[in-house]
Amino acid sequence: MGAQIARLLVLCGVLFAGGCNREVPKPPPETTKSPAAAPSTERVVGPLSEADAAALATMNDRLRTYVQAHQKIEDGLPKRSADALPEEIDKNQRAFELKVRESRKDAKQGDIFGPEAQPVIRRLLAAVFAGPEGKELIASILDENPVGMKLSVNMRYPDSVPISTVPPEVLQTLPRLSEDMEYRFIGRHLILLDSHAHVVADFIPDAIPE
Repeated sequence: MGAQIARLLVLCGVLFAGGCNREVPKPPPETTKSPAAAPSTERVVGPLSEADAAALATMNDRLRTYVQAHQKIEDGLPKRSADALPEEIDKNQRAFELKVRESRKDAKQGDIFGPEAQPVIRRLLAAVFAGPEGKELIASILDENPVGMKLSVNMRYPDSVPISTVPPEVLQTLPRLSEDMEYRFIGRHLILLDSHAHVVADFIPDAIPE
């Protein structure tokens, strides 16, 4: 009888140990990924619906077309020497700007952001600015930001106007851009800046809510 009890105790111990060593299920994936790893349509604070992701994908398609044309023009420019003077660099840049603007002489607001993506971007930005630090974020943007400047698609970003910084919370929320494109703000308008050509490729008016 004692031997049977002993064997039973050993069996229970094995079962208990097996239960303790059992692999713990992995937690569900986070809804917010790091900016470096997140796909362009998922760089948001919180998950995107399928409809929202599809709407932002239309912007990505339009942006890809723009960047391809931009790259083709840039590749066709005369190559600068390694020891080019500032005047030569500026001349080369302005020649590039002129060609980019000529290639889009009929461009209008919404050509890249598109009617599908703009409402989604407005909602995403509204969610960021409605957060606990929203007022401070808006103040930081507008503090170093030109207000009242006339804005149009395909214009050169004025040399006399400082380019404002964009809070990380905004960059994490919006679709990721290629290295030669940047999000910036002019007043409450969100602009898509071609940083190599110094050209406003597109913008969303009043993207920062009142």
